Amino acid sequence: MDMNSFSPVMPTSPLSMINQIKFEDEPDLRDLFITVDEPESHVTTIETFITYRITTKTSRGEFDSSEFEVRRRYQDFLWLKGKLEEAHPTLIIPPLPEKFIVKGMVERFNEDFIETRRKALHKFLNRIADHPTLTFNEDFKVFLTAQAWELSSHKKQGPSLLSRMGQTVRAIASSMRGVKHRPEEFMEMNNFIEVFSQKINLIDKISQRIYKEEREYFDEMKEYGPIHILWSASEEDLADTLKGLASCIDKCCKATEKRMSGLSEALLPVVHEYVLYSEMLMGVMKRRDQIQAELDSKVEALTYKKGDSELLTEEIGKLEDKVECANNALKADWERWRQNMQNDIKSAFTEMAEDNIHYYEQCLATWESFLTAQTGLHMEEDSEDKL
Repeated sequence: MDMNSFSPVMPTSPLSMINQIKFEDEPDLRDLFITVDEPESHVTTIETFITYRITTKTSRGEFDSSEFEVRRRYQDFLWLKGKLEEAHPTLIIPPLPEKFIVKGMVERFNEDFIETRRKALHKFLNRIADHPTLTFNEDFKVFLTAQAWELSSHKKQGPSLLSRMGQTVRAIASSMRGVKHRPEEFMEMNNFIEVFSQKINLIDKISQRIYKEEREYFDEMKEYGPIHILWSASEEDLADTLKGLASCIDKCCKATEKRMSGLSEALLPVVHEYVLYSEMLMGVMKRRDQIQAELDSKVEALTYKKGDSELLTEEIGKLEDKVECANNALKADWERWRQNMQNDIKSAFTEMAEDNIHYYEQCLATWESFLTAQTGLHMEEDSEDKL
């Protein structure tokens, strides 16, 4: 995908494009399969929350068993995401669905919301499972296998509050200093992220608006069928024609509902996931810049002899290794992410285009069949009149 365009060269047909897509992870090479299902409400005196069943099947030797089943709540997923970012600051961690906002609390346990979140959590875990590095993270393994009390105990083993505060202060100080000389390849990467973020957010808004207008059109159209049926009862000469119209409208309503379902399940989640990815990418770039800024500050301190030269030299050596590792990790993950992004967006828009074609063909055939029947009926009536 070109940085300034969502219009790559298209194959001759949508189907040929889908056939050309080659996904990185072939099914027969996978050794870790994760399913998120069976959401369950929990009510306590303090709070109400949802847990999800997570079933893991694997053939990896580092696991104690080939199958695990645990229950996790949204906060556990947030913990996992935080641990992955902490362990791999410049890898592109898959995004989680947004935390539920207060103004929507009335709909918090709406079935549609729960199902949408379940699908997003399922994708989140499987994205990690398919990642060449994240999949072997120890916290990920604990998340998939530990019982609730074990996970709670494991969480307490993390860095202390004072340690986390110290890391945060250093990160803020580094970000305030900024990066004086960001490498050109990361400048290009940052420019791509900014443009991508603008475009994917715009596409997300347009897609949501299209779905809303489609829903309003459907709600209005489904009222016309019953109206024509009622009308036919008072118009004896037009009864068959009006009933035929009602039947056509009903068929078109069903086709519209099916197309809306495809839009909400195939396109909207993919687009919105990459809106969240764009935010995640900005965070990755900031973390990379913080590591480099820390190195730059030590080099500056050594240059102006603002401290113990021997200690500064040792720290600079360690930071140079850290920056090199961070840069290499991001560069490798960047290419992988871009390829997956291209595949996902191509597939989503191709599927939507094919659904639209099928929808219009189906509606056209419905009305053509009705008009043909009406034309034949009128021809018979004309013949009878002449006789």
